[in-house]
Amino acid sequence: QVQLVETGGGLVQAGGSLRLSCTASGRTFSSSSMGWFRQAPGKERDFVAAITWTSGRTYHAGSVKGRFTISRDNAENTVYLQMNSLKPEDTAVYYCAASRYAYSATYRGYDYWGQGTQVTVSS
Repeated sequence: QVQLVETGGGLVQAGGSLRLSCTASGRTFSSSSMGWFRQAPGKERDFVAAITWTSGRTYHAGSVKGRFTISRDNAENTVYLQMNSLKPEDTAVYYCAASRYAYSATYRGYDYWGQGTQVTVSS
């Protein structure tokens, strides 16, 4: 089992920044990559970004490329999502997830999920 705890959500004005953190514990060696997803009310859970633990290779969804950056701290088993130039359409619950695969952009590719953290961007 892998436990994931997200922190860092909140309310921010459009154009502002937030940094989300996700700390993994338990059988962390069983995961090859970490991802961030988001889900707005009434919508599907969408891929935001992913990163591999070993190489640090990153992947970002087109809607956030250039604004959001995923990074990791292997020593702390922590993954970050730096979100800049936030827009009202970025409002959602953000979830951290762990995958046994090197990369997946679909929620089905992830084995463990955090509880989610709310991000609200006001206009």
